[in-house]
Amino acid sequence: MAVEDGRAVASVASGYDGLCVRLHVEGRCEGTSDFALRGTHLLLDALGRTGSLQGAAEVLSISYRSAWGQLDALEQALGQPVVVKTKGHGSSLTPLGVALLTLLQASQTRLAPALAAEEMALTDGLRRLLEPTDARIRLAASHDPLLLEAIEARREIDLMVAGSLDALARLHDESVDAAGFHYGSDGPPPALFGAVFDRRDLVVVPLFRREQGLMRAAGNPLNLGSVADIAARQARFVNRQRGAGTRIWFERLCAEAGIDLARIVGHQTEEFTHQAVAALIATGAADVGMGTRVVAERFALDFQPVGWETYFLAIRARIDTERLGALREDLCSRAGRTPGYAPPP
Repeated sequence: MAVEDGRAVASVASGYDGLCVRLHVEGRCEGTSDFALRGTHLLLDALGRTGSLQGAAEVLSISYRSAWGQLDALEQALGQPVVVKTKGHGSSLTPLGVALLTLLQASQTRLAPALAAEEMALTDGLRRLLEPTDARIRLAASHDPLLLEAIEARREIDLMVAGSLDALARLHDESVDAAGFHYGSDGPPPALFGAVFDRRDLVVVPLFRREQGLMRAAGNPLNLGSVADIAARQARFVNRQRGAGTRIWFERLCAEAGIDLARIVGHQTEEFTHQAVAALIATGAADVGMGTRVVAERFALDFQPVGWETYFLAIRARIDTERLGALREDLCSRAGRTPGYAPPP
């Protein structure tokens, strides 16, 4: 006997402000016994609660004839009765009926958390689809824990995490409305980023400052203090993906120290977030990487500061910058009370 053809069925109450998705699972038990799972669950539950087939029919808002037909089909499929009728006392479930109801209820209990989570995701997604397009802001941004926390509760922002250069490329081809980027340390921007500040169709604003450095295994067992030490001691380095501002900064540090990137063991090992880099170091899969102080502290890693940088937001000039004002104020407040961060200059 196998449960097959199971599917989630959604119903939607419309009007996007009050829109709400409700999911239930449909399925059939096919084989020697063939019956609908959800219909069986509802019928047995109603019979157990009312003690009569007529009462079950009323609870389910179906005719007595329909309820009788469902019950007869179920018992034909099982080859055994699930209900026993007692003259003057209505109907009650047989031991098989009770066991089957318990089994189906347990299945619903196990599925409930997953269905609830999917209901929330679908509700939110449908609301976004039904809202006017200009009610949302599409943002591509370099990974940062503080930024992710601030955006999490902002339904109007659709976030895509990308490297700094990738985020700016998406802004350039108009697939997003704004891009979050950084390029490492203070001073004039590198050539790769300089043109962004000169574009008349963009507004570039600072969001916050953050400290970056070398994230090393707890206690710094290899005594790594610089990129030269990483090369000399053949420490296993874990890098960020191409186009990431942190990678660009690290490669510049190597160039300034006269270190050939080929001497950095693991330079081609790429991860897409600061947390992923830190996790590899914390588990012993790597010795060192570059990232923010806050992530190093969360993973209990040793941290050697390299410098501070400003994280910027480039916004299309046609977008009302005031719509992002609340986000900027929130980030400024968070930066002022989080170690390794500071409000923008």
